[in-house]
Amino acid sequence: MPNYQEGTAMPNAIVMTGYGPPEVLKWATVSLPEPGAGQIRIKVKAAGISPTDLALRAGYLKAFPLPPDAVLGFEAAGSVDAVGPGVTGTSVGDDVTALLLSLGGYAEYAVASIWTGKPESVSWSDAAALPSSAEAAERVLRQLDVTSGETLLLFGGGGSVGIIATQLAVARGVTVISAVGEHDEPLARELGATPIRYGPGVAGRVRALGSVDAAFDAAGKGVLADAIALAGGPNRVITLSDPAAADFGVTLSEAEPDHAPGALDNTIALLADGKLRLRAHKTMPVQQAAEAHRQLESGAVHERIILTL
Repeated sequence: MPNYQEGTAMPNAIVMTGYGPPEVLKWATVSLPEPGAGQIRIKVKAAGISPTDLALRAGYLKAFPLPPDAVLGFEAAGSVDAVGPGVTGTSVGDDVTALLLSLGGYAEYAVASIWTGKPESVSWSDAAALPSSAEAAERVLRQLDVTSGETLLLFGGGGSVGIIATQLAVARGVTVISAVGEHDEPLARELGATPIRYGPGVAGRVRALGSVDAAFDAAGKGVLADAIALAGGPNRVITLSDPAAADFGVTLSEAEPDHAPGALDNTIALLADGKLRLRAHKTMPVQQAAEAHRQLESGAVHERIILTL
């Protein structure tokens, strides 16, 4: 099978030279990652930046251990460059998008264990924007076990995960009440949700609409007390990132390979068919990852940023 040719330049990646401000991210030479059993290596065309990347880099999530010169990035799209032992149904040259639970997306080459084929109709940047958000949305909806006829309260409905969760839930006959900022109200409505204004008094605004069966916190910003009160207890409340989850007896949902099998396959098909919308994004060259982090942290950009190669 084709491999990185001997005698050519070593590949590059954005490495994290330490914890700290965006300036710790540097474009540097790295060793070529080798795919293990059940893995593929991707020649990366685009990589998504997630809020978790920013938190990891800043040192807010030191419970998540990072190796020296870590390469951030939980999602990437590209063409398969090599396959490891035991891989079937995927060949060198195939276009794919991948969820990288062990990071590594901000690089010329990345190794993946969870991937799906990229249809030709899906752009590289859309393909790279999908995996983390789609997996998280599908995983939490399954864990909450929301079914047709039930009402889901969603915090962070205008974010990458919330936008996908809204569409998946609505398609299953679930009524979605989406807590969003003012600028995201039209979008929430377009996606089939009932928008309510996020912020003080949100519980009263939800109660005015009726009862809630489950709550999905995709925002992670101090909404758990309201979520529990509205959902009738913590059992059907799940947060993606609120560190206070344990204090409230709420499940903190984290990505695991077996939590949402098929999530990527299902959502990439919807995306290819024009039946799934993603949060708006812009692209920047991967070499400008530090500037991208800076822009996202400043709040100057409301859209996502996808790094391209």
